[in-house]
Amino acid sequence: MAKETVKKHNEFEELVENPDALADRLAGSEDFVKKNKSKLLGVFVAIAAIIVGGFLYYNYRSTQSQEAQSAMFQAVYYFEADSLSKALNGDGQNAGLLAIANEYSGTDAGNLANFYAGAALLKSGKYAEAVEHLQNFDSDDYLLQARAYSLTGDALLEQGKHKEAADAYVKAANHNANPFFSPQYLMKAGIAHEAGNDFAAAAEVYNKIITDYVASAEVSDARKYKARAETLVGGAKAE
Repeated sequence: MAKETVKKHNEFEELVENPDALADRLAGSEDFVKKNKSKLLGVFVAIAAIIVGGFLYYNYRSTQSQEAQSAMFQAVYYFEADSLSKALNGDGQNAGLLAIANEYSGTDAGNLANFYAGAALLKSGKYAEAVEHLQNFDSDDYLLQARAYSLTGDALLEQGKHKEAADAYVKAANHNANPFFSPQYLMKAGIAHEAGNDFAAAAEVYNKIITDYVASAEVSDARKYKARAETLVGGAKAE
């Protein structure tokens, strides 16, 4: 390492003290540039294209996001007014949730449109489509994300997919579990298991409420439902 440093130092002194050597070195650099002019130009153009492209893409996404936010305002208004058809499909002048989710995917508004579209489709009885949109929704807001999992469970339950529905409810309950919403989601999971005649799984879920959420409003019902489910499990075994 020391020898290499000394060598570089000696080369530098030679260039400073010997103008001819410096001229030769510069001439060599000039020749290199001339010989590789096309390649160097291509590199500079590529770098410039990346920078400009990134700038344009950023502005495009910002514009997209603003447009989507404006479109969402009217769609959510219709959703809250229970005008589900207009909320989903628009009113002729403003885009609906389905179009927003599709055209502005990748923006926050497009993502949120999937949540509202899933909820609106669920209310409209279009359960398979509801599941698709709800599963496309992804949020850092743990309450909203858990709600999306629960709505997915509702749509699956309406399709008679009891085990999948129960799994969705449990997923909602376990997503940043809290003493207020988690017991509610677990109760729904237990009911879904019972609807599928899986009374052992139902009893297990009810027991989780009793043991993990002792202060919740659902504990009393959970005890009753657990006793009933265990009785049904015993009856099934006797048969």
